[in-house]
Amino acid sequence: MSKLLMLMRKLGSDAALAEEYRRDPDGVMRHAGLSDEERRAMLDKDIEAIKRLTGLAEGKFAVIQSTITAYGD
Repeated sequence: MSKLLMLMRKLGSDAALAEEYRRDPDGVMRHAGLSDEERRAMLDKDIEAIKRLTGLAEGKFAVIQSTITAYGD
């Protein structure tokens, strides 16, 4: 499992981490060991790049996409 996918899953289940991500998304992503490309995809909310980087199939991506959208507000 990619570090990006692991972080996205944790963001959906760990309220403290989610709050920290709201305050400092880049810091949380760096701490999780994400690459520059992964961090850029998340910050840009680039759904296609995130799909490619996580290897998620179209049907499995719906829940993760809502997590990304929630943190974009």
